[in-house]
Amino acid sequence: MTVYLRSLETAVPPTVLIQSEARDVFAAQPGLTRLGTRLVATCFDSAAIDTRYTAVEELTKDSRAENPQFFDPATGLLLSPSTKVRNDIFATEATKLFVEAARKALAACPGIDLLDITHLITVSCTGFFNPGPDYKIVRALGLNPAVQRYHLGFMGCYAAFPALRAAKSFCEADPDAVVLVVCAELCSLHVRTSNDPDTIMGSALFADGAAAAIVSAREMPGVAALLRLDHFETVLTPVGEDSMAWNIGDQGFEMVLGNYVPHIIDDHIIGALEPLLSRDATLLGLPYREIRHWAIHPGGRSILDRVQSRLDLTDEQLVPARDTLRNFGNMSSATVLFVLKHILDLPAGGSETGDERICSMAFGPGLTVETALFTKIRVPDRDAGPVVPASALA
Repeated sequence: MTVYLRSLETAVPPTVLIQSEARDVFAAQPGLTRLGTRLVATCFDSAAIDTRYTAVEELTKDSRAENPQFFDPATGLLLSPSTKVRNDIFATEATKLFVEAARKALAACPGIDLLDITHLITVSCTGFFNPGPDYKIVRALGLNPAVQRYHLGFMGCYAAFPALRAAKSFCEADPDAVVLVVCAELCSLHVRTSNDPDTIMGSALFADGAAAAIVSAREMPGVAALLRLDHFETVLTPVGEDSMAWNIGDQGFEMVLGNYVPHIIDDHIIGALEPLLSRDATLLGLPYREIRHWAIHPGGRSILDRVQSRLDLTDEQLVPARDTLRNFGNMSSATVLFVLKHILDLPAGGSETGDERICSMAFGPGLTVETALFTKIRVPDRDAGPVVPASALA
């Protein structure tokens, strides 16, 4: 049974972080050593990021909060709220992003009724609350209260693929299933000043964002397919368990992002791709750059550099990942869906039918490599149909 992605939409909070301004704030913190100050400048400047988005309005110099908890613009000091304070904000602000992204995905599928949704999968690793985001989406959008709900929590940057794989399995098991997948991450809740290189790197890279998709196998008149979900694979590298991790501390969640991670990916990416590409005989032995599109999770500039070099990909093939990193930063699980969205928005090309293969991968704690093979479907006049305004789904 063929399963399709019918819509893919993204959302970000309204507050923009300018990378150079954020760098200056972090570099000016009084507790930094001379080495720490140099590391801040190096990490922020080499991240290949211009802008990021945050749900924490206080993190800008324009903030005028009466009782600041994260950043005091009067003194220029970054503050250290407890994990509870950060998580309370997550419960409020993440809900907004979950609902906004879900609403946009539904609005992009005018042929789908709200009650058509049979399964809902939510994803996040940056906070916890219960009733959770799956419940909040059902209530806010008016989905069937009997919708089957699942939440993938604390998996990290690769979690969008287990979510899409689960959606595919649901649709294969039930031809009438329509699955809504929503990823939302508030990574900026956990930034802090530190002399630790991993913490500094996390502060330079991570950001907030959400993405939502609708997946189904059944025929839907008037709803064009965007992607065919072909295959998914998971590989654990033999080393790297201690090089990438995500732990809960007293002052927020703590990122471990060792500088050896790009080397691990460089050493093992070929082997990680083998199980995926072996699922399609037409791709066996094909030079990697002959696969038209590559949706790589931009975990950082150096990771993208290693992937491009090892696979001998063109600069053009890395544009979706590099542009996502430059404009949005690393939004954990939602990020690779931003990259896929970029590819979907590109002009059609490739074969006579217009169908174009996409090889995608994301990396996370473990070190885990999730890979996916998609086919971008060309549908004439895909955007010519009526669009249901988001307000109609409120």
